[in-house]
Amino acid sequence: MNILLLSMPDSFEHMPAAGVRMPNGALSSLAGNIDSHHQVAIADLILVQRRVRKTIVQLVNQLQPDLVGLSIMTFQRKTAKAIIDLIRALKPNVQVVVGGYDPTLATESYTGSGPGQVNFIVRGEGEITFRDLLRAIESSSPYDHIAGLSYRVGDHFQHNRERPISGLEKSEIRPPKRSARVLSGYTMLGRQIDVIETSRGCTFDCSFCSIVEMRGRNFETFSFDRVIADIQDAYDYGARSIFIVDDNITLNVKRFEALCQAIIAAGLNSIDYSVQAMTSAIANHGERLAPLMRRAGFRYVFLGIENVIDADLEFLRAKSKNTRRENGRGAGNAAIKAIEYIHQNKMYVIGGLIVGNPSDTRESIQTNLLFAQRYIDWPYIQHPTPYPRTPMTKGLREKGLITSDRVEEYDGTTVVVACENLTGKEIEFLRWKAERWMRVRHLSALFSHDPLFVTTNFLSILSFNFRGTSVRSVLGFEKEEAVFERYRAIRQAERVYV
Repeated sequence: MNILLLSMPDSFEHMPAAGVRMPNGALSSLAGNIDSHHQVAIADLILVQRRVRKTIVQLVNQLQPDLVGLSIMTFQRKTAKAIIDLIRALKPNVQVVVGGYDPTLATESYTGSGPGQVNFIVRGEGEITFRDLLRAIESSSPYDHIAGLSYRVGDHFQHNRERPISGLEKSEIRPPKRSARVLSGYTMLGRQIDVIETSRGCTFDCSFCSIVEMRGRNFETFSFDRVIADIQDAYDYGARSIFIVDDNITLNVKRFEALCQAIIAAGLNSIDYSVQAMTSAIANHGERLAPLMRRAGFRYVFLGIENVIDADLEFLRAKSKNTRRENGRGAGNAAIKAIEYIHQNKMYVIGGLIVGNPSDTRESIQTNLLFAQRYIDWPYIQHPTPYPRTPMTKGLREKGLITSDRVEEYDGTTVVVACENLTGKEIEFLRWKAERWMRVRHLSALFSHDPLFVTTNFLSILSFNFRGTSVRSVLGFEKEEAVFERYRAIRQAERVYV
């Protein structure tokens, strides 16, 4: 069969195209786990955001796919359905399968018979389910035995039993197939980037997170032999920067330390690594862990700080993973200590914060923004977002606090949850006003690492950060609120891809 796998062009607003564009690791993993006689192509449409329609037309005409698969997050749902309609207009008999967080957790949004109609929904981990689906299609076998699959039967959908999570140590999931990618341009601040995973899952239950809803509370790991081979494969395909996409790699600090040692032993520590980490793990083990991470090549650490105010951490159910411990007892917020260890070892902090919670005030939001300005290197500041089936969403819905059902706005930087003390526009304005200057500040640090990249892309990064700015506003003849309104209009237009 000819198979075309697509990731959506919709992107989170925090990163300019010149700075960061990463591949969808799930699609290369799908490609690596289907039978080898299939012809499979992967297109990450984030690489062609302003040429989506043209690119899809070209790919469908060239590849003549029998089946098209789409990986979809909630804020990408509207775009995905428009892409499905475009593909069906080009090739009416093509079979369409969707998977990822949104089809898994909002399955009912894909079972209709109107626009964006699909044939199959892969729920949860997709590799084995997708492989079994292709085998059933080829052999004209029934689908009712395939765990994790939903499929159209006439005008309704049949939902099979859930698929248990895969035992990663047993090598049930084969390595990704990067050769299937047909677009280029993956970048992380001037270096070609790829993604790898060493584990899956998390055992915490943060109210805003979809991971536990997607796969339950668990933690599964790949063998180091498999991980090192995967890093080498990414390097062989040109990657000089790698983002480790694990849900929570610091759940097992000893294993993470051993992974750093394995990277060093394999001579793969010349690569720039980025990773997501808990503040508590870095704060509690940073004296030993942080120097080891730096020797292994780690450069950026995404810290899930979430918030620096205890009441907000309680609302987010994220206090335990952000608590520093001394002698087995809680010793306050772990963020500052974790950041100190990272900075002492010449690594940079990408700070994940969530502001605009229902009880927030202007002062509490400013407290978090001032913290970010003082301590973090690159801001990743979001607002509470009601992703399908999360505990946060359930609570917000029961209280009538969700103010928008336009899921294309569920991108983390658009306020869609009511705050009793501020309007959504006020919250967005506070974040926007502070965040754009934080991004520019980091360019000086980046210049010492890659002066050519900064010199070449300075103007495009600057224009991205200051969209909406005019000569009048630079000269002080226009209020910041007017610039913000133009920025919001630009951002709204950017969401139209097809």
